[in-house]
Amino acid sequence: MRSVVCEGAGGVEVMSIGEIPAPLPAVDEVVIDVAAAGVNRADLLQRQGFYPPPPGAPQTIGMECSGVISAVGAEVTDWQVGDECCALLAGGGYAEKVVVPAVQLMPIPDGVDLVSAAALPEATATVWSNLFMTAHLKPGETLLVHGGSSGIGTMAIQLAVAHGVRVLCTVGTKDKMEVCTRLGADVAINYREAEWANVVREATGKAGADVILDIIGAKYLEDNVKSLAYGGRLVVIGMQGGTKGTLDLGRLLSRRGSVIATALRSRSVQDKGEIVAEVAGHVWPLVEAKKVQPIVHQVLPLADVRTAHEILEQSSHVGKVLLTP
Repeated sequence: MRSVVCEGAGGVEVMSIGEIPAPLPAVDEVVIDVAAAGVNRADLLQRQGFYPPPPGAPQTIGMECSGVISAVGAEVTDWQVGDECCALLAGGGYAEKVVVPAVQLMPIPDGVDLVSAAALPEATATVWSNLFMTAHLKPGETLLVHGGSSGIGTMAIQLAVAHGVRVLCTVGTKDKMEVCTRLGADVAINYREAEWANVVREATGKAGADVILDIIGAKYLEDNVKSLAYGGRLVVIGMQGGTKGTLDLGRLLSRRGSVIATALRSRSVQDKGEIVAEVAGHVWPLVEAKKVQPIVHQVLPLADVRTAHEILEQSSHVGKVLLTP
Protein backbone atom coordinates (compact mmCIF):
# COMPACT_ATOMS: atom_id res chain seq x y z
CA MET A 1 0.00 0.00 0.00
CA ARG A 2 1.01 3.65 -0.43
CA SER A 3 2.33 5.35 2.66
CA VAL A 4 4.48 8.25 3.76
CA VAL A 5 7.96 6.92 4.47
CA CYS A 6 10.84 8.71 6.16
CA GLU A 7 14.46 8.26 5.13
CA GLY A 8 16.09 9.03 8.44
CA ALA A 9 15.07 11.99 10.60
CA GLY A 10 15.15 15.70 9.83
CA GLY A 11 13.30 18.29 7.79
CA VAL A 12 10.33 17.79 5.52
CA GLU A 13 12.66 16.54 2.78
CA VAL A 14 13.03 13.17 4.57
CA MET A 15 9.38 12.35 3.78
CA SER A 16 8.23 10.79 0.53
CA ILE A 17 5.58 8.40 -0.75
CA GLY A 18 6.56 4.75 -0.83
CA GLU A 19 5.15 1.25 -0.69
CA ILE A 20 4.94 -0.73 2.56
CA PRO A 21 3.14 -4.00 3.39
CA ALA A 22 -0.58 -3.67 4.07
CA PRO A 23 -1.42 -4.40 7.72
CA LEU A 24 -3.30 -7.41 9.04
CA PRO A 25 -5.44 -7.20 12.19
CA ALA A 26 -4.74 -9.04 15.43
CA VAL A 27 -7.73 -10.66 17.12
CA ASP A 28 -8.76 -7.40 18.85
CA GLU A 29 -7.94 -5.02 15.98
CA VAL A 30 -9.48 -3.72 12.78
CA VAL A 31 -8.00 -2.47 9.51
CA ILE A 32 -9.28 0.88 8.27
CA ASP A 33 -9.16 2.03 4.66
CA VAL A 34 -8.11 5.60 5.41
CA ALA A 35 -10.29 8.42 4.08
CA ALA A 36 -8.24 11.14 5.78
CA ALA A 37 -5.54 11.52 8.43
CA GLY A 38 -5.04 14.45 10.77
CA VAL A 39 -1.70 16.24 10.95
CA ASN A 40 -0.46 17.05 14.46
CA ARG A 41 2.59 18.79 15.91
CA ALA A 42 3.65 15.47 17.41
CA ASP A 43 3.99 14.24 13.82
CA LEU A 44 6.60 16.91 13.21
CA LEU A 45 8.53 15.74 16.26
CA GLN A 46 8.40 12.14 15.06
CA ARG A 47 9.70 13.18 11.65
CA GLN A 48 12.56 15.02 13.37
CA GLY A 49 13.44 11.91 15.39
CA PHE A 50 12.30 13.24 18.78
CA TYR A 51 9.03 11.35 19.31
CA PRO A 52 9.16 7.68 18.33
CA PRO A 53 5.92 5.67 18.37
CA PRO A 54 5.24 3.40 21.35
CA PRO A 55 6.50 -0.20 21.21
CA GLY A 56 4.43 -2.30 18.86
CA ALA A 57 2.80 0.68 17.10
CA PRO A 58 3.13 1.25 13.34
CA GLN A 59 6.27 3.22 12.51
CA THR A 60 4.42 5.31 9.92
CA ILE A 61 3.54 8.84 11.08
CA GLY A 62 -0.09 9.67 11.88
CA MET A 63 -2.05 9.64 15.16
CA GLU A 64 -5.64 9.94 13.94
CA CYS A 65 -7.74 9.06 10.93
CA SER A 66 -11.19 8.45 9.54
CA GLY A 67 -12.22 5.78 7.08
CA VAL A 68 -14.05 2.55 6.39
CA ILE A 69 -13.32 -0.78 8.07
CA SER A 70 -12.00 -3.36 5.60
CA ALA A 71 -11.03 -6.19 7.98
CA VAL A 72 -11.80 -7.18 11.58
CA GLY A 73 -10.00 -9.45 14.03
CA ALA A 74 -11.55 -12.67 15.24
CA GLU A 75 -12.57 -11.27 18.64
CA VAL A 76 -14.02 -7.96 17.42
CA THR A 77 -17.81 -7.95 17.83
CA ASP A 78 -18.85 -4.28 17.90
CA TRP A 79 -17.58 -3.36 14.42
CA GLN A 80 -18.06 -4.89 10.98
CA VAL A 81 -16.48 -4.59 7.54
CA GLY A 82 -18.02 -1.57 5.82
CA ASP A 83 -18.57 0.50 8.97
CA GLU A 84 -17.45 4.10 8.82
CA CYS A 85 -15.41 5.28 11.80
CA CYS A 86 -12.71 7.58 13.08
CA ALA A 87 -9.90 6.45 15.32
CA LEU A 88 -7.24 7.51 17.78
CA LEU A 89 -3.98 5.92 16.64
CA ALA A 90 -0.57 5.24 18.15
CA GLY A 91 0.79 5.60 14.61
CA GLY A 92 0.21 4.65 11.00
CA GLY A 93 -2.30 7.24 9.80
CA TYR A 94 -0.31 8.60 6.83
CA ALA A 95 -1.15 5.60 4.66
CA GLU A 96 -3.89 3.99 2.60
CA LYS A 97 -4.64 1.51 5.40
CA VAL A 98 -4.00 1.40 9.14
CA VAL A 99 -4.50 -1.18 11.87
CA VAL A 100 -5.86 -0.10 15.25
CA PRO A 101 -7.30 -1.71 18.41
CA ALA A 102 -11.08 -1.80 18.09
CA VAL A 103 -11.57 -0.01 21.42
CA GLN A 104 -9.93 3.10 19.94
CA LEU A 105 -12.62 3.49 17.28
CA MET A 106 -15.49 5.95 17.35
CA PRO A 107 -18.50 6.27 15.06
CA ILE A 108 -18.76 9.27 12.76
CA PRO A 109 -21.02 11.84 14.44
CA ASP A 110 -24.20 12.64 12.55
CA GLY A 111 -23.74 15.70 10.36
CA VAL A 112 -19.96 15.31 9.95
CA ASP A 113 -18.59 14.08 6.62
CA LEU A 114 -16.11 11.21 6.55
CA VAL A 115 -13.06 13.33 5.66
CA SER A 116 -13.73 16.09 8.21
CA ALA A 117 -14.17 13.43 10.90
CA ALA A 118 -10.40 12.87 10.78
CA ALA A 119 -10.03 16.23 12.53
CA LEU A 120 -11.84 14.98 15.62
CA PRO A 121 -10.11 12.06 17.41
CA GLU A 122 -6.86 13.60 18.65
CA ALA A 123 -8.30 17.01 19.52
CA THR A 124 -11.42 15.72 21.26
CA ALA A 125 -9.56 12.99 23.15
CA THR A 126 -6.82 15.40 24.23
CA VAL A 127 -9.18 18.16 25.33
CA TRP A 128 -11.76 15.95 27.02
CA SER A 129 -9.22 13.83 28.89
CA ASN A 130 -7.21 16.82 30.09
CA LEU A 131 -9.83 19.46 30.81
CA PHE A 132 -12.69 17.34 32.05
CA MET A 133 -11.32 13.95 33.15
CA THR A 134 -8.07 15.27 34.68
CA ALA A 135 -8.54 18.96 35.56
CA HIS A 136 -12.27 18.57 36.31
CA LEU A 137 -13.20 21.84 34.61
CA LYS A 138 -16.60 23.01 35.86
CA PRO A 139 -19.32 25.39 34.63
CA GLY A 140 -18.68 28.94 35.80
CA GLU A 141 -14.90 28.51 35.95
CA THR A 142 -12.36 30.35 33.81
CA LEU A 143 -10.15 28.53 31.30
CA LEU A 144 -7.00 29.91 29.67
CA VAL A 145 -6.01 28.16 26.43
CA HIS A 146 -2.61 28.75 24.89
CA GLY A 147 -2.60 28.33 21.11
CA GLY A 148 -6.29 29.03 20.82
CA SER A 149 -6.39 28.78 17.02
CA SER A 150 -4.77 25.34 16.81
CA GLY A 151 -6.67 22.10 16.40
CA ILE A 152 -6.49 21.53 20.16
CA GLY A 153 -7.22 25.17 20.91
CA THR A 154 -10.30 25.51 18.72
CA MET A 155 -11.71 22.32 20.21
CA ALA A 156 -10.92 23.42 23.78
CA ILE A 157 -12.67 26.75 23.28
CA GLN A 158 -15.80 25.13 21.85
CA LEU A 159 -16.07 22.40 24.47
CA ALA A 160 -15.47 24.81 27.34
CA VAL A 161 -18.07 27.28 26.06
CA ALA A 162 -20.56 24.44 25.61
CA HIS A 163 -20.07 23.62 29.30
CA GLY A 164 -20.62 27.16 30.55
CA VAL A 165 -16.96 28.03 31.06
CA ARG A 166 -15.46 31.49 30.52
CA VAL A 167 -12.58 31.22 28.04
CA LEU A 168 -9.44 33.30 27.54
CA CYS A 169 -6.88 32.34 24.91
CA THR A 170 -3.56 33.39 23.43
CA VAL A 171 -2.85 33.57 19.70
CA GLY A 172 -0.30 35.17 17.40
CA THR A 173 -2.33 37.32 14.98
CA LYS A 174 -5.35 39.59 14.87
CA ASP A 175 -7.13 37.25 12.44
CA LYS A 176 -6.70 34.37 14.86
CA MET A 177 -8.09 36.53 17.66
CA GLU A 178 -11.23 37.05 15.59
CA VAL A 179 -11.58 33.33 14.88
CA CYS A 180 -11.33 32.47 18.56
CA THR A 181 -13.89 35.07 19.61
CA ARG A 182 -16.28 33.77 16.95
CA LEU A 183 -15.88 30.32 18.49
CA GLY A 184 -16.90 31.75 21.84
CA ALA A 185 -13.72 32.92 23.59
CA ASP A 186 -14.47 35.88 25.86
CA VAL A 187 -10.95 37.29 25.62
CA ALA A 188 -8.40 36.61 22.86
CA ILE A 189 -4.87 37.89 23.50
CA ASN A 190 -2.26 38.53 20.82
CA TYR A 191 0.91 37.47 22.63
CA ARG A 192 3.01 39.36 20.07
CA GLU A 193 1.45 42.67 21.07
CA ALA A 194 0.62 42.31 24.77
CA GLU A 195 1.97 40.67 27.91
CA TRP A 196 -0.59 37.91 28.07
CA ALA A 197 -0.20 37.30 31.80
CA ASN A 198 -1.05 40.94 32.54
CA VAL A 199 -4.14 40.74 30.34
CA VAL A 200 -5.26 37.56 32.12
CA ARG A 201 -4.80 39.27 35.47
CA GLU A 202 -6.86 42.29 34.37
CA ALA A 203 -9.56 40.24 32.63
CA THR A 204 -10.11 38.08 35.71
CA GLY A 205 -10.08 40.92 38.24
CA LYS A 206 -6.73 39.61 39.57
CA ALA A 207 -8.37 36.25 40.36
CA GLY A 208 -6.59 34.24 37.66
CA ALA A 209 -7.65 31.23 35.62
CA ASP A 210 -9.07 28.10 37.24
CA VAL A 211 -7.58 25.88 34.53
CA ILE A 212 -4.78 26.57 32.04
CA LEU A 213 -4.24 24.30 29.02
CA ASP A 214 -0.65 24.82 27.92
CA ILE A 215 1.17 23.64 24.80
CA ILE A 216 4.29 25.76 25.37
CA GLY A 217 5.92 24.30 28.48
CA ALA A 218 9.02 25.82 30.08
CA LYS A 219 8.83 29.26 28.47
CA TYR A 220 5.41 29.91 29.97
CA LEU A 221 5.79 28.05 33.27
CA GLU A 222 6.44 31.03 35.56
CA ASP A 223 3.69 33.20 34.07
CA ASN A 224 1.28 30.26 34.02
CA VAL A 225 1.75 29.67 37.74
CA LYS A 226 1.31 33.40 38.38
CA SER A 227 -1.91 33.28 36.35
CA LEU A 228 -3.53 30.45 38.32
CA ALA A 229 -6.57 31.16 40.48
CA TYR A 230 -6.84 29.78 44.01
CA GLY A 231 -7.13 26.03 43.55
CA GLY A 232 -6.10 26.42 39.91
CA ARG A 233 -4.86 23.60 37.72
CA LEU A 234 -2.13 24.01 35.10
CA VAL A 235 -2.23 21.20 32.54
CA VAL A 236 0.88 20.99 30.34
CA ILE A 237 0.41 18.98 27.14
CA GLY A 238 3.24 20.35 24.98
CA MET A 239 6.82 21.57 25.13
CA GLN A 240 7.16 23.95 22.20
CA GLY A 241 8.89 26.40 24.54
CA GLY A 242 11.28 23.95 26.15
CA THR A 243 11.33 21.29 28.85
CA LYS A 244 13.05 22.93 31.84
CA GLY A 245 11.75 26.03 33.60
CA THR A 246 11.58 27.65 37.02
CA LEU A 247 8.67 26.58 39.22
CA ASP A 248 7.66 28.96 42.03
CA LEU A 249 6.61 26.47 44.70
CA GLY A 250 5.78 29.29 47.13
CA ARG A 251 3.27 30.75 44.70
CA LEU A 252 1.87 27.29 43.98
CA LEU A 253 1.46 26.54 47.70
CA SER A 254 -0.12 29.90 48.48
CA ARG A 255 -2.72 29.37 45.74
CA ARG A 256 -3.20 25.65 46.46
CA GLY A 257 -2.44 25.14 42.81
CA SER A 258 -1.36 22.08 40.88
CA VAL A 259 0.78 21.42 37.82
CA ILE A 260 -0.14 18.38 35.74
CA ALA A 261 1.76 17.09 32.72
CA THR A 262 0.12 14.50 30.48
CA ALA A 263 0.66 12.62 27.23
CA LEU A 264 -1.98 10.76 25.26
CA ARG A 265 -0.02 8.70 22.75
CA SER A 266 1.91 6.66 25.34
CA ARG A 267 -1.16 5.62 27.32
CA SER A 268 -2.27 2.01 27.32
CA VAL A 269 -4.87 0.70 24.90
CA GLN A 270 -7.22 0.33 27.87
CA ASP A 271 -6.76 3.98 28.87
CA LYS A 272 -7.30 5.16 25.30
CA GLY A 273 -10.41 2.99 25.07
CA GLU A 274 -11.83 4.64 28.20
CA ILE A 275 -11.09 8.10 26.81
CA VAL A 276 -12.68 7.50 23.39
CA ALA A 277 -15.73 6.00 25.09
CA GLU A 278 -16.09 9.19 27.14
CA VAL A 279 -15.62 11.30 24.01
CA ALA A 280 -18.28 9.39 22.11
CA GLY A 281 -20.66 9.65 25.04
CA HIS A 282 -20.10 13.29 26.02
CA VAL A 283 -18.66 15.13 23.00
CA TRP A 284 -20.46 13.51 20.06
CA PRO A 285 -23.91 14.75 21.21
CA LEU A 286 -22.50 18.30 21.21
CA VAL A 287 -21.09 17.79 17.71
CA GLU A 288 -24.42 16.46 16.47
CA ALA A 289 -26.18 19.44 18.06
CA LYS A 290 -23.78 21.79 16.19
CA LYS A 291 -22.45 23.20 19.45
CA VAL A 292 -19.00 21.81 18.67
CA GLN A 293 -17.57 21.30 15.19
CA PRO A 294 -14.28 20.18 13.65
CA ILE A 295 -12.39 23.19 12.32
CA VAL A 296 -10.55 22.18 9.13
CA HIS A 297 -7.95 24.58 7.76
CA GLN A 298 -7.01 22.63 4.63
CA VAL A 299 -7.28 19.18 3.06
CA LEU A 300 -4.25 18.08 1.05
CA PRO A 301 -3.40 14.88 -0.85
CA LEU A 302 -0.94 12.54 0.85
CA ALA A 303 1.67 13.43 -1.78
CA ASP A 304 1.68 16.99 -0.37
CA VAL A 305 2.68 15.83 3.13
CA ARG A 306 5.71 18.15 3.10
CA THR A 307 3.46 21.15 2.54
CA ALA A 308 1.18 20.00 5.36
CA HIS A 309 4.10 19.87 7.80
CA GLU A 310 5.34 23.27 6.65
CA ILE A 311 1.92 24.77 7.37
CA LEU A 312 2.12 23.57 10.97
CA GLU A 313 5.73 24.67 11.33
CA GLN A 314 4.80 28.18 10.18
CA SER A 315 1.70 28.25 12.45
CA SER A 316 -0.25 29.67 9.53
CA HIS A 317 -3.25 27.41 10.11
CA VAL A 318 -6.47 27.70 12.06
CA GLY A 319 -7.79 24.32 13.15
CA LYS A 320 -6.67 21.09 11.55
CA VAL A 321 -4.76 20.15 8.39
CA LEU A 322 -5.82 16.82 6.87
CA LEU A 323 -4.24 14.43 4.38
CA THR A 324 -6.21 12.20 1.99
CA PRO A 325 -4.63 9.09 0.38
